[in-house]
Amino acid sequence: MINWKYPPKRSLAAQYVECYWCIEKKLADDGHPFPKLTPDPTAHLIIAPALQGYQYASESVSFEGLGSHWLFPHCKTFQVDHTDAFILLGVKFHTGALYALDMTPHIEKLEHIVETDISAFFTMKSDEQDSGVKIQGISHSLLQLAKDAPEMCCDELESLLLPWLNQARSDKHSLLTRKALPLLSNTPISQLGALLHCSQRTLERSFTRVTGLALKQCQSMNRLDLLLESLYLRGETDIDWAEVAQEFGFSDQPHLIRYLKSTIGKTPGEYAKVRDLTIDIYGGVEYS
Repeated sequence: MINWKYPPKRSLAAQYVECYWCIEKKLADDGHPFPKLTPDPTAHLIIAPALQGYQYASESVSFEGLGSHWLFPHCKTFQVDHTDAFILLGVKFHTGALYALDMTPHIEKLEHIVETDISAFFTMKSDEQDSGVKIQGISHSLLQLAKDAPEMCCDELESLLLPWLNQARSDKHSLLTRKALPLLSNTPISQLGALLHCSQRTLERSFTRVTGLALKQCQSMNRLDLLLESLYLRGETDIDWAEVAQEFGFSDQPHLIRYLKSTIGKTPGEYAKVRDLTIDIYGGVEYS
């Protein structure tokens, strides 16, 4: 099994891209066939072989398709079909980043996964255009580099993205949201407006316009991410749930139980036994 993660190198890319990542599962690899993908306020552009299938299912909706696709921000937990061998190369964007980018022909929509032609976002180099190289060839090359030379893969992927990222357009809503995002981890939402010198209503409206989410929803997803990373590092017998509740700002242990039941569909005890989230199956990937 291959899995890695790299940050962007160029300052322009870093404004919109959080990281590049890759997961490959081979037939001989062990792993849960249906890992759970937890709520995420960010969007991912996922590059995959043209004939490789995907399936994401929640309690209320299911998405199936082939090849490369957009995984848009989602408040629900998705079950992912990983029964077969696969390789996925991803671009994880910052929360709200797609608001400033030209997403034609797609429209960012919460809780949606959409097949995509990556040629809409990659600009071919002139010598490649002259030689008639197809975008499918670029996908194949990137996926091969992801296996053999991850850092070179990220460099090439970033070069292909830069012309699209260079067309990004910010406005007052995206600028205000960008200022608010880093404050969500340690500031009560009710104080954000005053800190950013605007009314709370103005901040809430701008944030929702850019991200599609309420401030509270985004803060909750970020907290869940940190909580699960912490639990990943602990064995079942090492977890003191009362201590965890206090550490992550829950009023008491029953509050934590309700929170996990509503977000991942399991109580803390049930989750500790099953460990069926993507972080448990593929690991908490550190930057390479």
